[in-house]
Amino acid sequence: MSFRSKGALSVALMSALLPSLCIGENVPLTKTVVDARPIPMDRGAAETWKMLKKLHTRASILMIVAHPDDEDGATLAYESRGLGVRTNLMTLNRGEGGANVMSSDLWDALGLVRTEELLQADRYYGLDGQYFSTVADYGFSKSLKEALGQWGHDRVLRDAVRVVRTVRPLIVCSVFVGGPTDGHGNHATAGLMAQEVFKAAGDPKMFPEQIKEGLLPWTPVKTYARTPFFRTSEKGAYDYANHRWTPLGVTNHVTGKWEPGQVSTTVTIPSGTFDTPLGLTYPQISREGLGFQKSQNGGADIPFPGPQVSNYHRFGSHIAAKDKENSFFDGIDISLTGIADLAGNEPPTFLKTGLKQINDAVESAIAGFAAQDPSAIAGTLANGLKATNSLVAEVEKSTLAQEEKYNILHELTTKQQQFNTALLASLSLSVEADVVPPPSSDGIPAEFRGTQRTFQMATPGKNFNVRVHLFDGGKLPVEVQSVELNATSGKSWNASSGSAAPRTIEPGNVSDVRFTAKVPDDEPYTRPYFTRPGMEQSYYDIADNSSWGMALSPYPLHATVRFSFDGLTLESSRVVQVISKVDGPGTLRYPMPVGPPVSVAISPSAGVIPLDEKSFSVSVRLHNNVEGHADETVHLVLPDGWTSTPQSMPVNFTQMGEEQAVTFTIRPGNVSQKPYEITAVADYAGKSYKEGYVTVGYTGLRPYFLYSPAAYKATGTDVKMAPSQNIGYIEGSGDDVPASLKALGVNVSFLSAQDLASADLSKYNSILVGVRAYAVRPDLVANNNRLLNYVKNGGVVMVQYNTPEFDHNYGPYPYVMTNDPEEVTDEKSVVTILDPNNPLFTWPNKITSKDFDGWIEERGSKFLSSWDSKYEPLLETHDEGQSPQKGGLVYARYGKGAYIYNAYAFYRQLPLGVPGAYRIFANMLSLPKNPQFLSGK
Repeated sequence: MSFRSKGALSVALMSALLPSLCIGENVPLTKTVVDARPIPMDRGAAETWKMLKKLHTRASILMIVAHPDDEDGATLAYESRGLGVRTNLMTLNRGEGGANVMSSDLWDALGLVRTEELLQADRYYGLDGQYFSTVADYGFSKSLKEALGQWGHDRVLRDAVRVVRTVRPLIVCSVFVGGPTDGHGNHATAGLMAQEVFKAAGDPKMFPEQIKEGLLPWTPVKTYARTPFFRTSEKGAYDYANHRWTPLGVTNHVTGKWEPGQVSTTVTIPSGTFDTPLGLTYPQISREGLGFQKSQNGGADIPFPGPQVSNYHRFGSHIAAKDKENSFFDGIDISLTGIADLAGNEPPTFLKTGLKQINDAVESAIAGFAAQDPSAIAGTLANGLKATNSLVAEVEKSTLAQEEKYNILHELTTKQQQFNTALLASLSLSVEADVVPPPSSDGIPAEFRGTQRTFQMATPGKNFNVRVHLFDGGKLPVEVQSVELNATSGKSWNASSGSAAPRTIEPGNVSDVRFTAKVPDDEPYTRPYFTRPGMEQSYYDIADNSSWGMALSPYPLHATVRFSFDGLTLESSRVVQVISKVDGPGTLRYPMPVGPPVSVAISPSAGVIPLDEKSFSVSVRLHNNVEGHADETVHLVLPDGWTSTPQSMPVNFTQMGEEQAVTFTIRPGNVSQKPYEITAVADYAGKSYKEGYVTVGYTGLRPYFLYSPAAYKATGTDVKMAPSQNIGYIEGSGDDVPASLKALGVNVSFLSAQDLASADLSKYNSILVGVRAYAVRPDLVANNNRLLNYVKNGGVVMVQYNTPEFDHNYGPYPYVMTNDPEEVTDEKSVVTILDPNNPLFTWPNKITSKDFDGWIEERGSKFLSSWDSKYEPLLETHDEGQSPQKGGLVYARYGKGAYIYNAYAFYRQLPLGVPGAYRIFANMLSLPKNPQFLSGK
């Protein structure tokens, strides 16, 4: 046993550094596994069979899409699991601008949620790698021109070229074609990039800085896109930019020519194939993975087995290719021995001989494979790995040209990794690494204790224990060379073992190796390596170039076990996990993160300050990660001339994970119409902490951590609010509107299902319906008539942005939303006030067009398309080329009260502190006390 601190490199990154890496006889390429346990189809005999298929081919593919959940998962699963293709996915952005049905996480927090969801889905697709570009989802875009204007053509192409040069695929494809049929601009950009990178990645003149870094050019053989299926009909393709149907056809970005008519199918992928060993079709497997993307779809919908195909059109090829193909790889030698083609027309004899020897071993292993005893082929696989190691050494010392050597070593090191994985699976070797409590002296056997909870966040200087659990589930004994803890930061964690590793692990036996370790005082926190200063920047700045393209920064600590089998060293590496227990899901294991001893946050983080405000309160929330007793002090850094009561506040924690909120009353003096910032500072153990994190996600999703300064940014605003308002709130899928309303002095009462069914609603001046509430609150649907009666008797109901589940005439009069409702994505679109004298625009704030300045991401979504004449449309706006949209804010008197449907994106504007949005919302909340409204208008 030993402890070694080293940087963790992904397989793709290590490949990118070749040929400078020397892979020797006993140094197999290894990959750290993040998940606590593989999914069932990636264990034992099933994993062995999958790896045999991968070993038998050099086929490789890269799919490029726009957001998480865009991917053609059935095709990815068919290619990877069915055919053994090395399969990678590039997702341009992380879906930051989308909606969220699972939690109130939006923007960059939602981006982290969707990243984690996609990583879980990727396991079912059987991906070898997941990559992201540096661009962020700025919201729905209706045209390719708009998307490229936001992101910059060269930025996206540069990122795509880097990925292609890293993974070096034979095939590049996309779900999108780069035109109107793609649905919107982000999709079209992905389709465009799949075609442009086909030409650009192999051109040494394109992005030469990458070549200086060690990434040599690479030219894929062919490029494809899925035959258009989004918003096409006999009328043609729907052009979102101009809101019209256009003739079917597509621009071939490889040739630059317009190809009119229905885009033809070059190859039909039988993605509905049934996988006999797994007992599922590939659509079933992929849809199980897609079901993890719950923030968008709410959960899995597994189809019944049956025929299914995916049709793709070939846009470009560097080889002669038929109009109709049987697979992506027609005309390409994708056999293992086909690696020799990378050495030119006359490959050296040693290369062809070595590849044949490796291939013979793989074919012998395939012939000898038996699911009931995969270890029977372990010796054959070992021979194949030995032959691969020998050939790597010969290639390294050969006189092959630099680029030929680079490309061949990329393929051979991939085979080394695949052999390593196949051998571990065939031998049924299992490794897990958990944080555990210190050994107990009470004499109770560990098996009777059960799994024990651990801390959830390691802090600098913390001492803790790790147990590395080894299990031989096969039929052969295996030697254990070493068990180590490795740090990705390169810093020393002072790890030492408290128990000896076994020299041999016998079939059916387990062995636990225990370590003590200490987090370095200067260990970096577990946080995204990509950041941006605000939502207005549509791309990320990269803090750590070594993590470029990865889904997330590597976790800080992993255990590596080296086994010895038949003279070879095999490696299995697992991230160290912390343990929690939650009623329902049960025991949960997540990678151990490192974070600060105290997390500091002000909620909300943005808002407004009324010009006449004499005092207001802010709440500072502290989360303690220190074990045992911790004494801290909190104070505020205020603008000049401002004071707070108290000036500082001591906070005493007694246990880890505890949270406390400290309220400060602030007296701002004179408030002007300008930005202000308040910062919270916590002092602990001689250090000051001015930032905090939120744990994004929901129960069952691997958590991640979004850091932000502990600051409240607010703008002095001429905004007034009717006093003494009692507001009820029907929460939907989650939003931050209630917290934002505190800036107006409003504290809402959340209405439960029981409240909706039987409580006295008349005590509320207004009732707000949260975003997507009709999609996630069946109790709201069931009791909707009670809301209408509340309005009829004098109340005011305002329904915020809701999805087509609302399209069932839940209002007092009929309306139509449609299943594909309009949205206005240009946050700078001109807004016309149709009735300036309506009570919503007159009191207590006089609303003008200036109140729509400074909006962020969009105007609104899910506008009504038609409505009864008793509704009055109050605003009109539209994107360029779009027909006027008046269904974003409609108002109706009903009985003594009023009913409002509001599709404008206040749920995005209020948490970001947009002044005009607060003024308009204040008027809507003040409506029950508006003199004009009370007079019956």
